[in-house]
Amino acid sequence: MNFNGMKVLIVGGSSGIGAATASAFALQGAHVTIASRNQAKLEAAARKLGENVRTATMDTTDDASVQAFFDTAEAFDHVIVSAAHTPTGSVRGLELADAYRAMDSKFWGAYRVARAARIREGGSLTLVSGFLAVRPSQTSVLQGAINAALESLGRGLALELSPVRVNTVSPGLIATELWSKLDEAAREKMFEAAAARLPARRVGRPEDVANAILYLASTPYATGSTVLVDGGGAIA
Repeated sequence: MNFNGMKVLIVGGSSGIGAATASAFALQGAHVTIASRNQAKLEAAARKLGENVRTATMDTTDDASVQAFFDTAEAFDHVIVSAAHTPTGSVRGLELADAYRAMDSKFWGAYRVARAARIREGGSLTLVSGFLAVRPSQTSVLQGAINAALESLGRGLALELSPVRVNTVSPGLIATELWSKLDEAAREKMFEAAAARLPARRVGRPEDVANAILYLASTPYATGSTVLVDGGGAIA
């Protein structure tokens, strides 16, 4: 994997999977831009990631914000969309307004980026979905539907945007800041229980997903693919 001098955009790069992906690209010599809505989080992430990382404020739920960023940005070699805020709950329990926000953030956010981004020929766009697309949960029906829609979007975009390559990475349970609302004991208990059910016998780390993203970006023959990084969760 040689990304030396390449321009890479990570939408949602201030934390979790996005930050790990930004770090991985930067270590490979890429010039990385991390984008999100929260400037303070961006600046904190950039300090950790080093001098090859720039920041940009972008709200993927706002058409004008996304378009304004790409109107002034140079073309990128690789674009990764990892940003999403998806309230969860049962279909009959989740407020419709929250359901709309979840779809707007994860699906329409990626759609907006795909529509506006300028990506060099031979470059790539990688979306981040989730294994609930193929292994639904009765308490997270909407998340599974959004992830499935995102993967379908990626396959279609691989045709529309060719020769730019478009792929999707589908993580399982990943130990990120998302779980920080749980106290440490409850969080560790949940991770241990999940690991015991998985063939990999561990929960994922953000770096596991970043590895898959870099693989897809560096492989000229990979497009229209969905790569599961879920410890076997989809088959367990």
